Amino acid sequence: MKLNCILLVEDDDTTNFYNQFLIENLDLAEHVAVTSNGQEALEYLKLAGNGEATTPDLILLDINMPVMNGFEFIEEYENLPNDWKSKILVVMLTTSLHPNDVARAQEHPSIREYFFKPLLKDKLGALVEKYF
Repeated sequence: MKLNCILLVEDDDTTNFYNQFLIENLDLAEHVAVTSNGQEALEYLKLAGNGEATTPDLILLDINMPVMNGFEFIEEYENLPNDWKSKILVVMLTTSLHPNDVARAQEHPSIREYFFKPLLKDKLGALVEKYF
């Protein structure tokens, strides 16, 4: 299964480079969009909602980012129109092992999975197989 678009929301350039390389190497998406914080991701989604950018099938969301972190993003994301987000899968992808972060993620129905970095071929493949 090849997705139309995957949106990376991550402030670390090395992580973005690696994740984009992995996705492209596995030929999992036609397009990989990269944003460095939650605010940029919301702006991207608004463009997509208006038909000015490719709507992501999957969002890989970090927690700790400047400007707007992952939890601040998801709170705003949940207020977006349902037709904008109805076919988007959101996965928290983080280094945080803190039980409070895991519990907080589970409180948001938009966050379907919670993965620890690094993103691995097997994890990504299983995710695509499970949801798409």
